Amino acid sequence: MKLIDYGVRSDEKPYIEEWSKENGIEVKIVTDLLTPETVQMAKGFDGIVAYQQLPYDEKIFDTMNEFGIHVLSLRNVGVDNVPFEALKKNQIRLTNVPSYSPEAIAEYSVTGLMALLRNLKHMIRKVDDHDFTWAPDIGRELNQLTVGVAGTGRIGRAAMKIYQGFGAKIIAYDKFHNPEIEKQGLYVDSLDELLKKSDVVTLHIPSLGKGHTLINKDSISEMKDNAIVVNTARGDLINTEDLYDAVVDGKLYGAVLDVYENEVGVFNNDLNGQELDDKLLEKVVKSPKFILTPHIAFYTTKAVKNMATISLNSMVDEIKNGKSENEINLEK
Repeated sequence: MKLIDYGVRSDEKPYIEEWSKENGIEVKIVTDLLTPETVQMAKGFDGIVAYQQLPYDEKIFDTMNEFGIHVLSLRNVGVDNVPFEALKKNQIRLTNVPSYSPEAIAEYSVTGLMALLRNLKHMIRKVDDHDFTWAPDIGRELNQLTVGVAGTGRIGRAAMKIYQGFGAKIIAYDKFHNPEIEKQGLYVDSLDELLKKSDVVTLHIPSLGKGHTLINKDSISEMKDNAIVVNTARGDLINTEDLYDAVVDGKLYGAVLDVYENEVGVFNNDLNGQELDDKLLEKVVKSPKFILTPHIAFYTTKAVKNMATISLNSMVDEIKNGKSENEINLEK
């Protein structure tokens, strides 16, 4: 068996090499993304592993079929950039890594919130300029707030435990109720109710589809004054312009954003010294009321190792057994 792994970063490489040695399976490591041009390197291999934020071109799968490669294993969760119809046409199976470290993302959401509550971004900038005054950066305490958790999957549940440890009041919403959370009586009946009752709204749900946002001008008008939005899920859950206006106008206190609706081509790129073409993003970066990071909530040694190795294990299961527990149902 021979596998080829695309879009490999330097931090992933040691884990892939270790897996290859332990399993006695050749894995060709490629730093380039998977494109109609680079897929030519996959000729003679049995399966392709990949990760990228950009859409996968349909031509890739025509070539895979031509080469007799019928499994694509992603090193990430999201599959919204993969054209399912092209996979089905070419009889290609798809796997992902549904959970590489819920705790990493949950911990990060709370870390960002605490930084915002204590005005750390502004305070650190002041100290860098030798301004050691306190005011006006008085903080707020998490134990005094109601945190609304939108989405009670693995990440949402991990976040709830941490928030509870801080003494915050927790409410939650999910279309599919978790029995343990149900027992605790934490669910509210609707997202609207969650938004109305929460001092902090933290998002742990998948994308609602292009053009469908959860946080926008209309929903913000129903939120508590001085509320905070935390998003470590998907950038397109939020209309960022509406969110920014609400913070500037004083309706909302601020936001923690690890994802952004137009992040592709910007996040994980060094643009030091360059002016951003995205003027809204520029304003968010400069505002002390926004904690913005470039999609790094997942980025821990544990998570990166799991992404690298679980994707390869899924590939082996698909090739040997024709099925893996992480195979995506392309009919959904």
